[in-house]
Amino acid sequence: MLKALIFDVDGTLADTEKAHLAAFNHAFAELGLGWHWDIPTYTQLLEVSGGKERIRHFWEQQPDKPQALDALSLDQHIARIHELKTAAYEEAVREGQVSMRPGVLHLFEQAQAAGLRLAIATTTSAVNVTALLRKALGPDWALNFQVIEDASTAPRKKPDPMVYTQTLARMGLNAREGLALEDSANGLKAARAAGLPTVITLNDFTAHHDFTGALRVLPSLAGVSLTDLQQWHQQATA
Repeated sequence: MLKALIFDVDGTLADTEKAHLAAFNHAFAELGLGWHWDIPTYTQLLEVSGGKERIRHFWEQQPDKPQALDALSLDQHIARIHELKTAAYEEAVREGQVSMRPGVLHLFEQAQAAGLRLAIATTTSAVNVTALLRKALGPDWALNFQVIEDASTAPRKKPDPMVYTQTLARMGLNAREGLALEDSANGLKAARAAGLPTVITLNDFTAHHDFTGALRVLPSLAGVSLTDLQQWHQQATA
């Protein structure tokens, strides 16, 4: 029996990636780095999970990167870039530049009315999660979720299944009692490695990914009911 819906955040709950991209470019400009990520570059960088990890990956590819930085200095520099980026993203959310994806809030309501538990399993930062869901659900947003796992609690990023295995453990569930909702190949790999049936909702940044093994691949959750999810889950776990 399906007992819990476990949601990724970026690209699944909301169309966040363009706001993240603009925030990264804002941070680069603030620090005079001379970097500018366009959409094709950022789409490729999304293969790397985690904002700091994405910055490091890009930094290491640059032929003109400073060679004298030691590991500590590089970590500090990346942390400063990410701090400015996070502040810019939070401001974009407050200004209403990020919207929840179709069908998400309706599914929240249906699941809660039916007594299902909700959880967040993301490798984005806690600050980003709070900014988004406070805007969408109000100041008590966290009360809607039994468990919230993010980059601060699950440092091994997707496709590592850490965030999902910890979510299941904290909820006291086995994988056959949950359903993951994701938008990316890394997310799918993480959820499936934890044993979770997984529904994918596509977006412009992930539509080209390989979603072999997904329970369903959908353009969005618009028109998808809790009954649909329960039926798909039952088919997957029969």
